[in-house]
Amino acid sequence: MWLILFRSLVVLALAWAGWHYDPVPGRPLVGLALGFLFALSIIGLELRLRHVSAHDMVGSLVGGVTGLIGARLVLGVIGGLDLVAENFIHSLLIVFLIYMGVVIGAHRGEWFEPARIIAAFKDASRLHQYKILDTSVIIDGRIADICETGFLEGTLVAPQFVLRELQQVADSSDSLKRNRGRRGLDVLQRIQKMAHMQVQIVETDFPEVREVDLKLIELARHMAGKIVTNDFNLNKVAQLRGVAVLNINELANSLKPVVLPGEILRVFILKEGKEAGQGVAYLDDGTMVVVDQGKRALGKTIEVTVTSVLQTTAGKMIFCRWPEGLGAVQSENDDARWPAERRDPRNAHRNERREQTERRAPERVDARSRAEGSSSTAGSE
Repeated sequence: MWLILFRSLVVLALAWAGWHYDPVPGRPLVGLALGFLFALSIIGLELRLRHVSAHDMVGSLVGGVTGLIGARLVLGVIGGLDLVAENFIHSLLIVFLIYMGVVIGAHRGEWFEPARIIAAFKDASRLHQYKILDTSVIIDGRIADICETGFLEGTLVAPQFVLRELQQVADSSDSLKRNRGRRGLDVLQRIQKMAHMQVQIVETDFPEVREVDLKLIELARHMAGKIVTNDFNLNKVAQLRGVAVLNINELANSLKPVVLPGEILRVFILKEGKEAGQGVAYLDDGTMVVVDQGKRALGKTIEVTVTSVLQTTAGKMIFCRWPEGLGAVQSENDDARWPAERRDPRNAHRNERREQTERRAPERVDARSRAEGSSSTAGSE
């Protein structure tokens, strides 16, 4: 409300100035119209500048003033020369230098950001080491632990469009998303409180680009920085476009203990796997363990043998076998196959002959023993 009132006062003041001072002698209404149009031009320029970031405006202002000072110095040098069309040359120099100063200052407005100026006095070597944070890595929270250890150097950059996306997640109607968004804001505030870390919030935006991931890539190109993320797709797209990426998941995977085939692990079977008979467990670091025939030990802690390890950019998977489970499956298969053979009509005659043979075997043994006894008696006689 106060802004509308102030704009109205500006229009009235300039219109009154045009009518009172009469820039066109004898025609005060023309002066009134000129003052009114000039006031509208100022308000239109102010509305356009609302979409310009603060550091771009500061850069334009500093560049314009620098151009004006340069034009004044050049005029002092060539002022004593007898030049043709001297006034025209002076006008060209003033307009050219002021224009170049404004344009260059607007394109390099990030030079005048307070964080960069402070960092330049603290440590000039860290000035260009920008780490641009993604929404996913802020919500994940592990970036704060890495910053506390001191392994991450340079200036952490939180773009304004990332903060807007984080705010939208925090204001979501879904309780899970809302908690994730609030956690991300708490993580960012935690990093800002670290004395050895420099956190910079930039307002640079790319209106022609709609997706946040592509905005991050363009910002990384613009600032010659690296993107910090744990998004697999953003990692691949950024690498294809020649932008350096620091993936938190890759760092976590590289720090996990190495497991070799043949080692014995003690795991808790948490749930069933995708394939028949499989069980799934997790190590303390979150690594997934797939156990063959582990479904039989669901909800139990068992010892398994590592058979293979699959390493991907998304994480590590360990495949194991449970010897006791394999033995149980084999015995069940034998038990299931024997009754089937007995029920098969084609095996009925074979089974009957086998039983008759087993019944006749003792009779044959007795007859053979009697024959041997009689032969030994005859020999003695």
